[in-house]
Amino acid sequence: MAEIECARCGKSGEPLEKPPLRNELGERIHASVCRSCWEEWLKYQTALINHYGLDVRDREAKDFLMKNMEAYMFKTGETEDIDVSQEGNIRW
Repeated sequence: MAEIECARCGKSGEPLEKPPLRNELGERIHASVCRSCWEEWLKYQTALINHYGLDVRDREAKDFLMKNMEAYMFKTGETEDIDVSQEGNIRW
């Protein structure tokens, strides 16, 4: 399998098998983001979903994630911060 020059990390890496989304952003990611950076995004996306309590069925949540995905992959802006200062201090 051919390698690509990753737009996120700047290194040569293994490409994704297919576009992760059926839109222009998915095509851009497929063409220019390595598998390793995509896997990092999936972990960050999970953290965003959990931190903000997102319902991924909601349009606003999807838009929020798409905006952050583009900013994360292509450094087109700032991604949302996840406050980890209280990590381990939550009591149920």
